[in-house]
Amino acid sequence: MKNGEEVSIQLPEIKMTTESGPLVSQRPTAVANRKTDVMHTVIRFLCLLTSVTALSVMTTAKEASTISLYGFSLPLSSKWSFADSFEYLVGVTAAVAVHSLLQLLINVSRLSRKSPSIPSRNHAWLIFAGDQIFAYAVMSAGSAASGVTNLNRTGIRHSSLPNFCKPLHVFCDRVAVSIAFTFFTCFLLAISVLLDVLWLSKY
Repeated sequence: MKNGEEVSIQLPEIKMTTESGPLVSQRPTAVANRKTDVMHTVIRFLCLLTSVTALSVMTTAKEASTISLYGFSLPLSSKWSFADSFEYLVGVTAAVAVHSLLQLLINVSRLSRKSPSIPSRNHAWLIFAGDQIFAYAVMSAGSAASGVTNLNRTGIRHSSLPNFCKPLHVFCDRVAVSIAFTFFTCFLLAISVLLDVLWLSKY
């Protein structure tokens, strides 16, 4: 009976140790953090692609054509640098591309070493602030570039033509594509901000 009582007392202790050990409680958290780091890296890569695409399409937007006014054929040309809003978009997307590239390199380096992409809470706050600032900047740049009034006023300097996109349809199409990728970049930055908030809520 004494040996039987000792066995019955020891078995619950072994069962409680295996069920509530530190390895069991930490494993799901580590897996979840790993998935978040991978998702953050993918978002950075997509944001880099969209910002570079918006930048390259806008900087190559130029076209020369002619327009007929009152029986006269007049030369007409337009370029992205003729509009202040387009220059602003180019500057913002270039800054976002650099920011995304740096964060992507940091995340890939940390993932290869199997270390968390956000090592501390202070680092998370810094990334959160940067992502939020760039998200607002990209939104304002896309909104400024897509404004019809601003486009008609500064699309072609020293000219006042109401429907210049008809003779310059290639230029206008490239501008539209660049603006679309700019807003998609803003959407990706918003997702990155959300991931930053989720990380901060856990720690």
